[in-house]
Amino acid sequence: MRILRNYLLKEFFTPFILSFCVLSFLMVMVGMLKDIVDQIINRGVELYSVLKLLLLMTPYIITYTIPIALLMAVLISLGRLSSDNEIIAIRASGINLLHLIIPLLVSSVILSLGLFIFNDRAASYAHFAYRKTLIEIGIKNPTAAFEEGVFINSFERYVLFIYHIDRKANRMNNIRIYEPQGEDKPTRTIVAKAGEFIAIPEKNLVKLKLIDGTSDEPDPQNPNNFYKLNFKTYFMTLNLDEAKNKSVIEKKPKEMTIKELKKEIRKLKHTKIDAAPLIVEIHQKIVLAVSCFVFMLLGLPLAMIARRREKSINIGIGILIIIAYYPLLIGCEALGMQGCLNPALATWLPNMLFGIIGVTLIYKLCAS
Repeated sequence: MRILRNYLLKEFFTPFILSFCVLSFLMVMVGMLKDIVDQIINRGVELYSVLKLLLLMTPYIITYTIPIALLMAVLISLGRLSSDNEIIAIRASGINLLHLIIPLLVSSVILSLGLFIFNDRAASYAHFAYRKTLIEIGIKNPTAAFEEGVFINSFERYVLFIYHIDRKANRMNNIRIYEPQGEDKPTRTIVAKAGEFIAIPEKNLVKLKLIDGTSDEPDPQNPNNFYKLNFKTYFMTLNLDEAKNKSVIEKKPKEMTIKELKKEIRKLKHTKIDAAPLIVEIHQKIVLAVSCFVFMLLGLPLAMIARRREKSINIGIGILIIIAYYPLLIGCEALGMQGCLNPALATWLPNMLFGIIGVTLIYKLCAS
């Protein structure tokens, strides 16, 4: 049995490692190649910063590539054994299929445990570090962090809208700057034909030089009213210290560990605020890890059922499972966040459904 177990594990882990490397590379390059080129060529961001962003995105991608690689590996490896009639030979020798697949199930459990720790610690930390790096890029090269044609809320007091950005020249055209004054008070507006950012990284400041425009200035006798001031050149100082410190203190749910999420849930419940999104986030970390075991349960019988199949068919089956699983997971999570279903139940539904199908197929296969 030891020889057979080692043989099966070798047959499984070789395509698993290969699938993992190929999938990770493809997902990184396909998902980020366009952004990398845009950051370097169009936005003038340093290559080092872009490579750092790429590295920090990798743990998030690994969260998905490990379960998918496991599914592909079991379909390919056991599919080959089945097509070569090795499964039939093993059963003919009196070995129960259940004994045959236990080592693979144990391997998937170990991978699930490892991925759970990875999701909770490494992926959360990397996601947070990725956002902090984006803030640092915005301080060193402000135009790199901004998009034309959208409202920019990166600064504490101001909202910016830029119609056109020339990143190579570090210039902007047709700028609108809004400074809300509070409830029931008019918003101060600054309009300029052109402008440019002057970064001061050592002080975490950005000076904005505006050219040819108008500014709303408070009336000294009635601060609630403004008068128009025309200018040729107008300088504004945008302080990023508060925004930077805020990013260190406040994490998004995906950037929190389970311990931090539970602490935040207790705070929200104390103030009677619905914490469904945070509950979904906790269970998502676990569900994505357990998907390794679920994919193994489903992949094992599907790989052994048919005889003499081509590898392309097994890969096609794997793609169909992935296409069915992840959209279902996203849809159920959305229902949980909106309160249509219990958050925990909604997140676990895909794993429960696919797991039941896998267990049923394994039972029928071993009983036959």
